[in-house]
Amino acid sequence: MNIDDVNININQQLAVIKRGADELLIEAELVEKLRLSIKSGQPLRIKAGFDPTAPDLHLGHTVLINKLRQFQELGHHVLFLIGDFTGMIGDPTGKSTTRPPLTERQVQENAKSYAAQVFKILKPQQTEVVFNSKWLNELGAAGMLKLAASHTVARMLERDDFSKRYKANQPIAIHEFLYPLLQGYDSVALKADVELGGTDQKFNLLMGRELQKQAGMAQQCVLTMPLLEGLDGVHKMSKSLGNYIGIAEAPEVIFAKIMSISDELMWRYIELLSFESLETIAKWKAEVGAGANPRNIKVSFAQEIVTRFHSPEDAASALTDFQTRAKGGIPDEVPDVAVQIADDTINIGQLLKLAGLVASVSEAGRLIDQGGIKLDGEKVLDKATLLNKGVSVVAQVGKRKFARIKLN
Repeated sequence: MNIDDVNININQQLAVIKRGADELLIEAELVEKLRLSIKSGQPLRIKAGFDPTAPDLHLGHTVLINKLRQFQELGHHVLFLIGDFTGMIGDPTGKSTTRPPLTERQVQENAKSYAAQVFKILKPQQTEVVFNSKWLNELGAAGMLKLAASHTVARMLERDDFSKRYKANQPIAIHEFLYPLLQGYDSVALKADVELGGTDQKFNLLMGRELQKQAGMAQQCVLTMPLLEGLDGVHKMSKSLGNYIGIAEAPEVIFAKIMSISDELMWRYIELLSFESLETIAKWKAEVGAGANPRNIKVSFAQEIVTRFHSPEDAASALTDFQTRAKGGIPDEVPDVAVQIADDTINIGQLLKLAGLVASVSEAGRLIDQGGIKLDGEKVLDKATLLNKGVSVVAQVGKRKFARIKLN
């Protein structure tokens, strides 16, 4: 390969790598790494770490995983790091209080499903799943003290979230200072060429560069990716906030959640999650600008995501299910629920609570006021509605909860 071909190859790779990214540090260093990789035929080692603080991955996680897949398409080797050791500390990034540490058992249980989920996106033959307990357990007390001596408290307080907590007289536990050091040490142990992380992880990612430098190694480049907003369009997608779309959720649930996002937020999701070309996305935006219904594009995007994590058949079925529900129809498959009542009649609110469709009678009342309860396809308008023993009705709560209730 002549020099012109090498330069073209590098420019093509950079275009893919920088697509949707927030910041690349340092681009000149990455260019040189790519140049050496092309000449030697040796793929770059691309690292991204995930602490298993919950058992399921959501679409927010896949912003990074999608970028890892793009690196694989360029021929590079992915190090998918599961932070089973660091997960017991808890990443303090963006936190205003000390996170309660997870037990080793909790972390191990949460990590079990990660590998299976991630291979819905990554290529197994170009992926190395690693656990940082392998080298951090071996570090021992002496190694931990040596690592802690590599940075000062003043340097740690440069980090934005630590600085805010310190100025607000909010406690910072000593073990929280260890987290960025341990994440940085992961890069030393893995000899990472590039590390990916969210924009909130910049301090931790740069720590990896610093520790590699101290170890006499070539420093990794850092690629930060935007944080994906949750369904509320405000906060970072998080299971704890309930604004997430889990990649292991049922096809119809994923589809319906995507269809619930605003038209404005839709473009953000497409930019960070879709595998469609930039040309196609630009074409969609032009069509909407010319008056096309954005709902049609949202449907296409929802089908793409469901297909990725399930199958084309599941995507088609999820669309049919969504259309049926949107029209106020009743799906073909509705769970059967038997409810035992002591009297001859029961109030609608009490019935829905006993059937597990609402948490309380008062919630049922609020939903009735909002027009969110239907029986056999008809809206319930009166909170005093009574149903007789022996009847069977299909109850609908909101857009997605259905049950065929038999009153015994």
